[in-house]
Amino acid sequence: MIENGGGRVLVVGCGVSGIATAARLRRAGWRPVIVERSPARRSEGYFIVLFGAGRAAAARLGIVDAVHDRAPTAQKLDIERDGSSRPGVSFSDLPGNPWTMLRGDIEKAAFSILPEDVEIRYSTVPTAIDQDETGVDVTLHDTSAGTSVTERFDLVVGADGLRSTVRSLVFGPHEKHLLRLNYMIAAFQFHGTPLGLVPGQAATLLEPDRSMWVFAYRDHDPTILLTYRTDDVDAEFRQSPAERIRSVFGPQPLGGTLGDVIDALRTADELLFDSAEQVRMDRWHKGRVVLVGDAAWCVTLYAGMGVSSGLVGAELLGTLLERHPADVGSALNAWEQALRPYIDHYLDGAAADRKVFVVNNRLEILFRRMMPWLRRFRLGERIVNRVVRVDEIARYKNVDIVGAVMNGSEGKTVRR
Repeated sequence: MIENGGGRVLVVGCGVSGIATAARLRRAGWRPVIVERSPARRSEGYFIVLFGAGRAAAARLGIVDAVHDRAPTAQKLDIERDGSSRPGVSFSDLPGNPWTMLRGDIEKAAFSILPEDVEIRYSTVPTAIDQDETGVDVTLHDTSAGTSVTERFDLVVGADGLRSTVRSLVFGPHEKHLLRLNYMIAAFQFHGTPLGLVPGQAATLLEPDRSMWVFAYRDHDPTILLTYRTDDVDAEFRQSPAERIRSVFGPQPLGGTLGDVIDALRTADELLFDSAEQVRMDRWHKGRVVLVGDAAWCVTLYAGMGVSSGLVGAELLGTLLERHPADVGSALNAWEQALRPYIDHYLDGAAADRKVFVVNNRLEILFRRMMPWLRRFRLGERIVNRVVRVDEIARYKNVDIVGAVMNGSEGKTVRR
């Protein structure tokens, strides 16, 4: 039974969205229990950018001071396989100077504000979810002990990622909600500095339908993103990631930097190798079950808003549950209605954002090379700004979304 505007809430998933949601709901008077499929919390992760919307939400959650911009000072390079290079444009050059960091930075920061009385159960997954008007019965399976228990909660939050178990149990099978973009991603941490670069130097190698990104940091080893187009996603998993990546970037010689990166992929400590997919849903909540972050709206790595939107979703959910303390349904309806315009924009813009990371043809590569030169001229800068969608970044990615919702306005753009 909910008392004083709070209740018992199950949060499924101990990633950024799950931890942030649990921390925010605890502050709102709820009693969270977090369950996580993995045997322990992850600590590293790949490259992320934190746009203004994410920084504003992080500030409201109380974690912004626990993270910092790791953007390097060395000139970013656009490189070729033959070793030639030219100055490139970095993410820090985008409007609002988004912060660059590791996903693990945000997870650690969110975990640091999680009250000690929040229970976390690892190696635990939901296997059945049944709800009525007053609560939700969830069967939880401990995979390490091989035992199951059914418990009752006032609210269930699915923050368990792209292939969410909560979503499949309550909203239907993955096929109903996942949209494949026909691109693959491989991301991992590189120990040291790739051949041909200096410490703290970022680099991009762009070729039609495939690319390599070296994301550098001022105070951490670089992370790598390899991404490419495919006509058959399922076939991509029939070989090992190392074999598949080497095949995709062959048969021509790899060159120094690309070759060093692909060699390192074989022995990477943690490798993310997956298809780029979106989650498209008509509703993010049903009764007393709500999805947050990638489980509800995975906008893909290309949008650069996965972590930011997860933080916004967590903060706004707690805020609106506080505003509607006796009516969970009204709170969830208001939450979804407020978030929809922003999330839909990120989802709809994924095709344009994807071209930042992997281009279609050599004409697009030529335009990218010309961008620094075009920006010297007023007309050229206007062209570049339109292609980069500067106005949309300011309106949708750099705005304090929670502030805008609570004030009933467009909100203020968050600057560095």
